[in-house]
Amino acid sequence: MIGVVAHDAGGAEIISSYIRQNNLQCNYMLDGPARQIFSRKLGPIDTMPLEQLVASSERFFCGTSFSSEIEWRTMGLARDSGKHCVAFLDHWINYRQRFVREETWNFPDEVWVGDDIAAKLAAEVLPEVEIKTVSNAYFIDIRKELALMPARPREGKGAIRILFACAPVREGAQALYNDPRYWGYTEEDALRYFLSNTDCLGDRIEQIAIRPHPKEEPDKYDWAKSAFDLPIVTGSDDSLLAQVVDSDIVAGCATMAMVVGLLANKRVVCCIPPGGRTVPLPQPEIEKLETLIENRNV
Repeated sequence: MIGVVAHDAGGAEIISSYIRQNNLQCNYMLDGPARQIFSRKLGPIDTMPLEQLVASSERFFCGTSFSSEIEWRTMGLARDSGKHCVAFLDHWINYRQRFVREETWNFPDEVWVGDDIAAKLAAEVLPEVEIKTVSNAYFIDIRKELALMPARPREGKGAIRILFACAPVREGAQALYNDPRYWGYTEEDALRYFLSNTDCLGDRIEQIAIRPHPKEEPDKYDWAKSAFDLPIVTGSDDSLLAQVVDSDIVAGCATMAMVVGLLANKRVVCCIPPGGRTVPLPQPEIEKLETLIENRNV
């Protein structure tokens, strides 16, 4: 029996897709955004306390998180129990910090990544752990769903639709470094930087959809509608895939939604403000807003 532990959305998407595609039987300890994600894909799920899950499972699949400790605790409990543990890495940045809490390190037996770029990055910063490349099950699902999702009719010919995918930058900096501005900017700074320079992306903008991260409140960015004279919408109930398909450009700082945009063959723009120290996504197709601004001003 496999014990599955997940909190954050990224790891939950990959693990739940992997379980569904391989028809695995599992025990579950889920919290945060992972609860809704697993239920959406696998139906109603009964969860159990972590210690009970560790005792009743032979091996473990875990996500990783900065804001939750359940995956980190599972890795330690698995090690103490002599049971095999696999952690799924769902991103391309800040790998090593996922496995430490107050100078105590809990590593899994294996780290699974979904592509060669992630494998190289993980091997460089996680020498203690075996790195294994396994096809990203979430991306497999995304490609199948994208093929079945036609774009919606457009109102204005030649006008562009933009999706800005937000992320709780402040929360991550606080959790990792006890400094909400450790990376030199916050999520609000990044959004203001983007909205102040949308002319770099086209003259006719039909819509800018601002999508909060799953960890954020739905109305967190409503202030932008009154702060900028732009066709901004917030609070959509559409899925991420639906919003990506409905857009011409996907913008953000370093979120998984931007990679989903690449999978959907959309133009993708990184909006980390000048001086921001967040590591950008490594995919070479991603444009930088800072560069677009420089070219505009030439």
